[in-house]
Amino acid sequence: MQDFLRESQWLLWVAGALILGLLELTALDFVFSMLVGGALAAALAAAFGFSFTVQAFVFTGVSLIGLVVVRPYLKRWAMRSNPDVPTNVDALAGRTALTLTPVDDRGGQVKLSGETWTARTADRGTRIDADVDVVVVKIEGATALVRAEQPADQRVDPVGQGPNQQDAEQQHPGTGDEPGRTPPPMEQ
Repeated sequence: MQDFLRESQWLLWVAGALILGLLELTALDFVFSMLVGGALAAALAAAFGFSFTVQAFVFTGVSLIGLVVVRPYLKRWAMRSNPDVPTNVDALAGRTALTLTPVDDRGGQVKLSGETWTARTADRGTRIDADVDVVVVKIEGATALVRAEQPADQRVDPVGQGPNQQDAEQQHPGTGDEPGRTPPPMEQ
């Protein structure tokens, strides 16, 4: 029996590695993966006939090196390849809603993603009439904080430095003048 255990120690390490691999599938944190590497290294040491003490040191050493050196790199890689995507109520910020009742800083109702939500204005002291498109600023509990959408003539360009160039050209066709810009002084 002792000969069988001595000859099949590598198989026990491989079985342990399989169990640790299954645990990694449930955790997805790369801790058990490093232990799998240690168990496979210990299985290799057992296959070469090293004593159980050497196998245990190999398992511990490879696992620790994996946890300290390899795991942080794998975690950064996983976070980079899986960007943080807002879900549930966090994903509602920035969406457009329709006011069903007048909305002020005390309350109101909006239609958001096909559902009726209680709402308040994000800016104190403002009031938004019914049947107006609004933008959800954020969700607090079960209440949407909203702000009225800006009219098309007040939208800012992507840099956020004033009206869109198309809007400026429509306001002053052919002149090349931009709103808010002072023309050069005329010579006398």
